[in-house]
Amino acid sequence: MSAPDPASSRTAGTIDQLAVFLDEHREILAACLDDLDEEEARRRLVPSRTTLLGLVKHATFVERVWFEEARTGTSRRELGLPADPGDSFVLGPQDTIGSVRDAFLAACEASRAVTVDVEEGEIWSGNRRGPLPVLWILLHVLREHAQHCGHADILREQILASRR
Repeated sequence: MSAPDPASSRTAGTIDQLAVFLDEHREILAACLDDLDEEEARRRLVPSRTTLLGLVKHATFVERVWFEEARTGTSRRELGLPADPGDSFVLGPQDTIGSVRDAFLAACEASRAVTVDVEEGEIWSGNRRGPLPVLWILLHVLREHAQHCGHADILREQILASRR
């Protein structure tokens, strides 16, 4: 995906602009697993649970919490999601590059589908914090993904450097 065209961005609405930036970060997160083997994707280089595969799995959690739970009020338990965000980094034996990336891409597609017609003043009331403006939600998810793109960039750089 190429960078947004600043000339066309001047006429796009806020939600449309956020969607472009959010999709760029989604693409970066999905691509952080490119050309890695399963061991590399699971490699722990920091004391926390953060791995490249775990970051993408957590990003799936983020998408589903904010575009399913917050929108519909369906509980995390009902959605099959962990209650604690930290647990969304935990990898099981069934988690592979293919399965985690596919789940992330599916969650992103579902998120796009429910935000395509949202209006700037729209409020979603399903989050545990209470009602939140959809703009706040979009900015929050963008911030989360941007932060995790930075983590992924550093981890990936370390993994690729270890191949030499």
